[in-house]
Amino acid sequence: MTDLQKFWKALLNIKSDVECTIAINVMTEEYFNNNIEWKTGVDSNGITTSTTTNPHSELTWTKVKAEMDKL
Repeated sequence: MTDLQKFWKALLNIKSDVECTIAINVMTEEYFNNNIEWKTGVDSNGITTSTTTNPHSELTWTKVKAEMDKL
């Protein structure tokens, strides 16, 4: 399993309905905290709204990395 596959599996193991976009493998806390586009909703025109501020308190780098290390 690649690191990217581990990341997605770990993320979805913690929060199965999370939606986000990443540009590269997430292997550092800095990247996790600053570069993931987290889906926050859909506006009235059907356009996805997102933020780079993680809105999911249950998803921290520490928790995701620990889950990845189990895989």
